Amino acid sequence: MIPARYEPILFGLILSGMMTNVVTFISTFLVGGLVPGFVAMWLSAWGASWMVAFPLVLVLAPLTRRIVKNLVRKP
Repeated sequence: MIPARYEPILFGLILSGMMTNVVTFISTFLVGGLVPGFVAMWLSAWGASWMVAFPLVLVLAPLTRRIVKNLVRKP
């Protein structure tokens, strides 16, 4: 098991991985269709996207939490 102090990093890693997986699949499919080499193109796009998205999630998540906290009415 991973220590609890790494929870935000693990969350960001998994979330950014799943989101970039879906988004790059859709965009790769829309641009080229199911052509020969599709999987290689998609995985290449996914890897590049994930390398950008993971650090961005770690940086933007705290800001997003603050924005949401200010937009939500407290009971």
